[in-house]
Amino acid sequence: MKEPIVKLCGNRSLSDVAKTSSSNATHLGFIFVNRTKRYVRPEQVGRWIKKMRPNQKLVGVFVNPTISELEEVLHFVPLDVIQLHGSETVSHLLKVKEATGLPVWKVIHHQEDGPAQMHLFQGVADGYVIDSKVKGAHGGTGVQFDWGSIPSYKALAEEQGVPFLIAGGVNPDNISELLRYAPDGIDLSSGSETNEQKDIGKIQSIMKEVERNVASIS
Repeated sequence: MKEPIVKLCGNRSLSDVAKTSSSNATHLGFIFVNRTKRYVRPEQVGRWIKKMRPNQKLVGVFVNPTISELEEVLHFVPLDVIQLHGSETVSHLLKVKEATGLPVWKVIHHQEDGPAQMHLFQGVADGYVIDSKVKGAHGGTGVQFDWGSIPSYKALAEEQGVPFLIAGGVNPDNISELLRYAPDGIDLSSGSETNEQKDIGKIQSIMKEVERNVASIS
């Protein structure tokens, strides 16, 4: 079995980055969405990255960003992936890809027509993050959606030849249940934290469960 993507998102301090970059996670996420509790300034993140030099790929999370907003972040932070959490259209994704030259992951907020939304972005999105739909929030709610719907998303992602990650309420207590659905990746924020700071114990517990699951299937 291919090892899943593990993205530790919502890093908001040098201490957070020190903990997440020392783990076996594959991706580190930073939220460049103003007026959210996990918002970080690009110049801050740039300093943290220079100091810690993480081996993981870096993901920038945005909601309906302008090209100038993306360019400002990229001036300070060498992102590997752009993750779009808003109401972005196919044409917006194409503009972002053209302007940045980076792969773009589109967030799909789970609802009845969630899988159908993936059809809209076929051939454009380079991956998907399936997250809970919570009124008034774009993500980071810690709310789990009905994982019984994961096979529908999985089938469409395989059809499109791109990865899909599951977000929303994933934590050390339920990750083994999630892994039974064999998602391509897992996206965690609050599930890797205690008192709004990254928790090395939770991170290690999560990674051990991922590694155990891979070993049991291989």
